[in-house]
Amino acid sequence: MSSSSEGNLGWQWFKDPRLACLGFRGIFPSNIIPPLIEADKETDEQNYLMWRIEKGVAEGSIEIPKGEAMPLEYNLVGLNAISFDKGCYVGQELIARTHHRGVIRKRLVPLRFQDNDGKEVIDKVIPGSEVVNRESGKKAGLVTTALGCRGLGLLRLEEALKGSTALSIQGQEDVKVVASKPDWWPSDWLQDLQQHTAFA
Repeated sequence: MSSSSEGNLGWQWFKDPRLACLGFRGIFPSNIIPPLIEADKETDEQNYLMWRIEKGVAEGSIEIPKGEAMPLEYNLVGLNAISFDKGCYVGQELIARTHHRGVIRKRLVPLRFQDNDGKEVIDKVIPGSEVVNRESGKKAGLVTTALGCRGLGLLRLEEALKGSTALSIQGQEDVKVVASKPDWWPSDWLQDLQQHTAFA
């Protein structure tokens, strides 16, 4: 950390405040190679995007639609993006009430796209595709981000994480959707859902 910034050269590294596994981000003049990167550790931006998607972290207004996204559904509490100690902000009452009641039925989850044999399917799914349960016919949610054979989806948790192999893309029944729970999620997120489902 002591060598993470060099004010007179115009660059600085910052620890990503969302998750430790997202590492550091840097701000540099466009005409220099980022300092403090080992030559064999540099990678393509697509690899970072894939890493972020696999971790279940959405980013920016394309993946988190401005004006329509519920911050709790996009896991922003677990990513240090919402404060319940801060003063007033737009939507504070709804967010605080939902958070303290503990019932969030939909969340953003990492997705894998596969064929019926379990092999990865590349570039066959686009954002906005509807995810359905083939057995029940119920809509499970929407794909919000797609990159190769991976994606992010805002899905109903009772459908997404019950281990069913029945999720697929609407109109593309040959594309199976496998949702997973990110390892950084607090355990109480699912406990609250299970308790509420038991009472319903």
